[in-house]
Amino acid sequence: MDRPLIQLDNVSVQYRSPQEKIPSFKEYVIRRLQGKIKYNHFWALRGVSMSIRAGEVFGIIGPNGAGKSTLLKVIARVLHPTEGRIRITGKIAPLLELGAGFDHELTGRENIYLNAALLGYSKTQIDAKFDRIVAFAGLKDFIEAPLRTYSTGMIARLGFSIATDERPSVLIVDEILGVGDAEFQTKSYERIQQFKGEGTTILLVSHSLFHIKEMCSRVIWLDHGKVIAEGSPHDIVNQYQNWNTEREAARLTEVHEAQDTVLKQAFKIRLPKIRLTDAQGHEHTIFQTGQTLRVEIAYETSQPIEAPVFGIAIHRHDGVHITGPNSGMVKMPIGTVNGPGTVIYTIPNLPLLEGLYQVSVAVVNAEDTEIFDYHDRAYPFRVVNTGANIPEKYGLMAFGGTWTFQPLEEKT
Repeated sequence: MDRPLIQLDNVSVQYRSPQEKIPSFKEYVIRRLQGKIKYNHFWALRGVSMSIRAGEVFGIIGPNGAGKSTLLKVIARVLHPTEGRIRITGKIAPLLELGAGFDHELTGRENIYLNAALLGYSKTQIDAKFDRIVAFAGLKDFIEAPLRTYSTGMIARLGFSIATDERPSVLIVDEILGVGDAEFQTKSYERIQQFKGEGTTILLVSHSLFHIKEMCSRVIWLDHGKVIAEGSPHDIVNQYQNWNTEREAARLTEVHEAQDTVLKQAFKIRLPKIRLTDAQGHEHTIFQTGQTLRVEIAYETSQPIEAPVFGIAIHRHDGVHITGPNSGMVKMPIGTVNGPGTVIYTIPNLPLLEGLYQVSVAVVNAEDTEIFDYHDRAYPFRVVNTGANIPEKYGLMAFGGTWTFQPLEEKT
């Protein structure tokens, strides 16, 4: 009973691809016979060992290209490992690519029989489960139509319904918790939760760290085919988020530096250097909700400019315009500028919640009829809420409001 349901011992998978594109099969055969085909080899997995026991919900996280899907394909027996050994007990339902094996010229009905047969079911078994599959997928009105008339979401719903009609010993889920519309997403999530409650062993790959934390009992972090860490969902997800934050901070810094080195054309007044800093003047690209954020705008002039107006804008990464203050709104007494200087816009308590944001900066004349320099969304930064003791996490901004509970007194 203590024996692991899934056991991987030092599993490695190596892929190879031709170094150059070969235009035709005939050319490929000729070059193959001549021994002129050269390959690039790379390890998608390298020395992966892990044990998964019955009833566990095991999460796998990591960036794109880390080897997550390859690992699931090895466990699902779609791929054979190049090195190492794998032992699996029980029936596996792999949700690797919903709709794989479908024929788009066949009807939905015919594809149910085709796909279920590929999963090992007999015609008698498929007859018994056919109506349940159609009902769960919500495709009763379309089941006799060819699959080429289905939307992508409809195909995904049908594939999910077929693969999960019966509870398997092992359920492999590769980024499919968001299939179909909102109603079907809820149904698919509830079915997976039902399997979890009934003791199915679940392997879950997802970029949704919320689902990983909520559903999993243990998590591994993969990168470049190797296991970086393994442990509790809270610990491993936090380590992974910190690593992602550091990596993104480096990338955002490169974006800022690249923007600062752009060649400048003839100018009256320009903005050669923009810095996003904390209250102490230390430059950052990652800020906490509630932290001070200062936008330091350095300027240079080639001639005296009377009363220029400096402004910024902040957009969320999806284009939502959050704010757009400028020095003219507050009647900042700038006067005539001649030479270099700095204008600073300070946000004492950044109200933004977690997300990626972009800062634009501009300087215009007093009448707002001439733009001297404008950097559109050129300075990205990320807001995080780790250890900031900000309880709000949904939406766009933290209001910092308070709750008061006042129960009504019963009348006697």
